[in-house]
Amino acid sequence: MRTRPVRAVLSALGIAIGVAAMVAVLAIPASSAQALHDRLAALGTNLLVAAPGQTLFGKPAKLPDEAVAMAKRIGPVTAASALGLTSQTVRRSDRIPAEETSGLSVFAATPDLLGVLGGQVRAGSFLDAANQKFPVTVLGSEAAARLGIDHIDPAKPPQVWLGGRWFTVVGILGPMPLAPEVERSVLVGWDVAKALLGFDGHATTVYARADESQVDSVRGVLGATLNPASPDQVNVRRPSEALEAQQITDNSYSALFLGLGGVALLVGGVGVANTMVISVLERRREIGLRRALGATRRQVRGQFLAESVLLSGLGGLVGVLVGVLVTAGYALSQGWPAILPPLALAGGVGVAALVGAIAGAYPAARAARLPPTQALA
Repeated sequence: MRTRPVRAVLSALGIAIGVAAMVAVLAIPASSAQALHDRLAALGTNLLVAAPGQTLFGKPAKLPDEAVAMAKRIGPVTAASALGLTSQTVRRSDRIPAEETSGLSVFAATPDLLGVLGGQVRAGSFLDAANQKFPVTVLGSEAAARLGIDHIDPAKPPQVWLGGRWFTVVGILGPMPLAPEVERSVLVGWDVAKALLGFDGHATTVYARADESQVDSVRGVLGATLNPASPDQVNVRRPSEALEAQQITDNSYSALFLGLGGVALLVGGVGVANTMVISVLERRREIGLRRALGATRRQVRGQFLAESVLLSGLGGLVGVLVGVLVTAGYALSQGWPAILPPLALAGGVGVAALVGAIAGAYPAARAARLPPTQALA
């Protein structure tokens, strides 16, 4: 290894790549899972979302006007709010054609919506009792990006063309993982939506927060409570389950990449075995001299096996370091905590050493069987 460093490095490179891939594949999902756990802990897993389904004749169903008030009557429900979809479109200017909506929806909302969703205002302020009856609007994070609005100037706030008139933008919301529909929405006050936008007052989405221990129970009765006449026309879901399902999908992809890392490690092991076989052929005189001076077959076998294990072990150590750097860099770019499972770190070096032992077994046995006279000839 000392006299032929380039060959040693190239031989260990395959091991290092395989171990780095395996460490990163195990550590990055662990970091993602921890980030998801932290996010759900902050947002809460006790949010339920109810929306009208369809009638027996295939037409869109409607929730009663008092749907939110009825949801609040459920004992374990701690808070409830709603969104109401309007038929209006929003544009950055009245010069933009009406059909170019950027895929944004206009919803009526009440001031308590932000508290129920656990959202935050990134700039400006949310709807409140003072402004909800006036032509003002709050933009979701993605809606603001599509409209080209990234800040609120109190002296000259931006405006958007909505429902045939100008609405003043008073706030921009931060991301809402549990309510992605809000991120792509433009929110106006409930009363101004009815007065200026032709809103009929029917909620199209009801959000309810319940006690953690009673979420499943509330989920079972929420549909019947919101629409007693047709409970089967209400769809109830738990947004946190969608995020958890996404994590499961990510883990399935991780298993695939883990297998690819194993293949890279196998290829690296073949490279180490090839290097050791060549080394035995090149060092026949050394082997013969050692045997002639009294070295046993076991000692010769142990020498080459130790070299193979050391070569693979160093490759594994480098692979672990690379995997740690890749994990830390990716987690930092995503805003996740960098989680490094001890099993992955120790296992990376251990698996590399095991591969080295297996790869070096045949070359070591071949060196040990070489007769001294033949080796020195």
